[in-house]
Amino acid sequence: MLSRVADSLFWMSRYMERADGILRMLKINYASSQDDIQEFSWKPVLRIFTFLKDEDAAALAKNTRAVLQFMVTDKDNPNSVLNIVTQARENGRSVQDHITKEMWQCLNDFYHTVRQERLIDQLQREDPITVLDTLIKEGLLYYGTTDVTMARGEGNSFINIGKLLERAIQSADILDIKFSDLNYELDKPADTTYWKYMLMSISGYELYLKTYRGGFEAKKVMEQIILNENFPRSVIYSVRHLHNYFSRLQNNSNSYGFNEIDFMIGKLESKIKFSTPDTIIFEGLHHFLTETKISLFEIGSTLSKNYFGHS
Repeated sequence: MLSRVADSLFWMSRYMERADGILRMLKINYASSQDDIQEFSWKPVLRIFTFLKDEDAAALAKNTRAVLQFMVTDKDNPNSVLNIVTQARENGRSVQDHITKEMWQCLNDFYHTVRQERLIDQLQREDPITVLDTLIKEGLLYYGTTDVTMARGEGNSFINIGKLLERAIQSADILDIKFSDLNYELDKPADTTYWKYMLMSISGYELYLKTYRGGFEAKKVMEQIILNENFPRSVIYSVRHLHNYFSRLQNNSNSYGFNEIDFMIGKLESKIKFSTPDTIIFEGLHHFLTETKISLFEIGSTLSKNYFGHS
C-alpha cells in the first residue's frame, strides 16, 4: 500500500473518532449543565478538545450556547466537528478507490449534514440534543458501515490503528482533566452525578454499574477507564487492539520500522497490563497518564515517520 493512502486512511479514522468523542462529550455535558446551571462550567471540555488559552476558555465556559456553536459549527475553530468531519471527508475523498462506496457515502452524508446552516440556528434556539443526536447517529452509521463493508486488509488495519490511537489518547485526556478538578485526590468524595456524567460521556456508565458495587468511587472509575479489558474505551483495551492491528502490517520490506513500533506498543501495553489501581496511585495518577499520553504520541509520530513518509 502506498504511504499516501495509508496516511489518509489513518487520519480519516482519527478525525472520525475525534468527532464522535466531542459529540458524546457535548451531549452529556449539556444534560449536566441543565441539572446544575449555576455551578456548571464547560472549561474541562474546552481544555480537552480545544487549543484555547485559559483566559479565553474561562470567558466562554459559562455560555452553553456559545460553547456548542464553537465546538460544532465554528469554521474558525480548527477542532470543531465541522472542520474535523471536513478533514475526514477530504482524506476519504483522496483514497476513494481504497474504501467502499458505502463508507464514502457515509462520510459525504455526515459532511453535508454538519454543514447545514440551520444547525447554527437550532443550536442557538432549539433543543441542542436533537442536533447532537443526529450527528452522533451519522458517526455510528459510518462505524457500522466500515465494520461490515471494509475488507480485512492493510487498509482496514490503518483505519483501526488510527481509531484506537485517538481513542486511547482521548480516554487518558478525559480522565486526567476530570481528576485534575479534584486535585488528583482519589479518596476525596465527589458528587455521584460528577462520576455518572463522566462515565456517560464515554459510554461507560452501564458497564460500571454492572461491574462495581457500592456506588461511585474515584478509584473504581480510574480502574475502569485505564485497566478494564472489557471496556471498549479503556486505555488497555485500545492499546491491546492497537497492537493486534499493527501486528498485521508485518512484512519483509520494512522490518526495522515495524520492530521499532511493535516494541513501543508492546512496552506500553505491558506497563498498563501489569499496573494495578494501587501502583498507579503510588506512581501518581497524573504522572501515569502523562507518561501514557507521551508514549501514545511517540507511537503516532514514529508510525508517521516509518509508514507515511513524514520526518
